[in-house]
Amino acid sequence: MISCTEFIPLYSELFKYIDEKDGHDAVIKYWEHISDTYVANLLGKLVEEKGMDGCWEYWSKALNEEAADFIMMYDDEKQVLTTEMRYCPSKGMLLKLKHMEPYYDYCGHCKVLYSRVLEKYGILTEGDHSEVDRARCKGKKYKVK
Repeated sequence: MISCTEFIPLYSELFKYIDEKDGHDAVIKYWEHISDTYVANLLGKLVEEKGMDGCWEYWSKALNEEAADFIMMYDDEKQVLTTEMRYCPSKGMLLKLKHMEPYYDYCGHCKVLYSRVLEKYGILTEGDHSEVDRARCKGKKYKVK
C-alpha cells in the first residue's frame, strides 16, 4: 500500500494529462466531480449539521492530518473562518521534486472542491494564491447573512 503523500505527484500529473488532452475546463469538471461525489459527503454533512462549526471541525482535522503548517481562526460571532497556510506540504513536495514540473493550477483544486459544497449552505470562500510558488496561501470562509 502506498501512502497518501505518494498520490500528490500523481494528482499533479493527472491534472496535466487532462489539461493537455481536453483543456483546463475538463480539469475543472474533474474537480467538480470529486467535489460532488466525495467532498460533499464529508464536508457537506458536517456543514449541514453544524454550520460554520462544521467547517472548523473539517479543516482542523484535515490540515492536521496533512501535517500542514497553518494558522486557523474562527470568529463565531461574525461567522468567519480564516486560514493562513504557512506551508502546504502538498505544494511544497511538488516544488521540491526535480524530475517533474507541478501542474500550473495545482492549487486551484482547493477552491473548486470546497466552494462548490459550501455555497449550497450559504458559505462563501475567498482565497489569496499569490504565494503558491512558496507553498503558501490564505483563505476565508464566511456565512452570508
